[in-house]
Amino acid sequence: MRLALVTETYPPEVNGVSMTLGKLCAGLVDTGWEVQVVRPVQEAEEYECVTSNGECEELIVPGVPLPGYKGLRMGEPAALTLFASWWKRRPDIVHIATEGPLGLAALAVARFLKLPLSSTFHTNFDQYTGHYRVGFIAKLISAYLRAVHNACGCTLAPTRQMAEELASMGYRNMGVFSRGVDTKQFTPELRDEALRSEWGASEDSRVFLYVGRVAREKNIDLALASFATIHELYPKDKMVVVGDGPELARLKREYPYVCYAGMRKGEALARHYASGDIFLFPSVTETFGNVVTEAMASGLAVTTYDYAAGRQCIESGLNGCLASFGDEADFKRMAIQLREMDTKAFGALRREARATANSISWERVVASFKRSALEVIGRYATRRIAKVK
Repeated sequence: MRLALVTETYPPEVNGVSMTLGKLCAGLVDTGWEVQVVRPVQEAEEYECVTSNGECEELIVPGVPLPGYKGLRMGEPAALTLFASWWKRRPDIVHIATEGPLGLAALAVARFLKLPLSSTFHTNFDQYTGHYRVGFIAKLISAYLRAVHNACGCTLAPTRQMAEELASMGYRNMGVFSRGVDTKQFTPELRDEALRSEWGASEDSRVFLYVGRVAREKNIDLALASFATIHELYPKDKMVVVGDGPELARLKREYPYVCYAGMRKGEALARHYASGDIFLFPSVTETFGNVVTEAMASGLAVTTYDYAAGRQCIESGLNGCLASFGDEADFKRMAIQLREMDTKAFGALRREARATANSISWERVVASFKRSALEVIGRYATRRIAKVK
């Protein structure tokens, strides 16, 4: 099977969508599929039309900066480039991972060439509008996203909950493409006492951690406000923010006692996770939230809202704590509850978090994606045969 995956973001860019797609493509190649990744040229990267990353063929098209997201680019609608590539060597299926101009061009070319189409829903762009003072276009964006996905043979959401919500909004042919976690990369074994000392943590301190983009839609202020309340009760505790983004300068001014570690990748990121104790993730705009499972794999006690990855992976009180969705007071209560656990119960909860992560494999996720893609190809072939008859 040959799959053309069209995306605005891909490794080495650092975000949940990029990481997920990189794992998916690597997994597909490992099982014998051929994968062509169509993506825009990335920041500080020289433009080349076709290259290879050692695993997947890459078709790189021109891109423009994404407003408000330094370092990310939207692909230009390179319809002629896509047509030439796919006419020369037809993919068995085209998968649209992002709905920008490049994804829209891929949709048009695939339909013209009568190629099977699938898609994944990764980002609630319509929900982001309120955080950037353009809420008046939320309905327009929602309608656009629905139209793009409904033109595909299936749309895969990261959780069953999200798939059901999208179906209720008029999305058709919904399925699930969940998320795995690399428990070899993210592991409690990388806990680094020297790093904790750099943060000013002592043996009886608990380190609170946030990992992710430092942006309005991540609701990071709630994490820092929750820690501020806890810090009054436990002054030896520390808060560490790992990540970069447009809100970083403001947060440094308003919360100067927080340690800002900047963006981390690879083993350095895994060491930062493992060196924390409690993970606070108050975002209400996630479709999944890969950082939740990464934190669990690292043996952290997680406080998050009861939706997306939290609902799918956490049993509150057993392997983490869930707050009622959108209830900020409840989120703070859950964070305090974790901090007030005795040492024995706290350790047991962290071990359960790691055990849960061990059951979430990328191999299983990739196999599920393949089944969905093959179903789309099969339905498309059946319709084509019926038309011929």
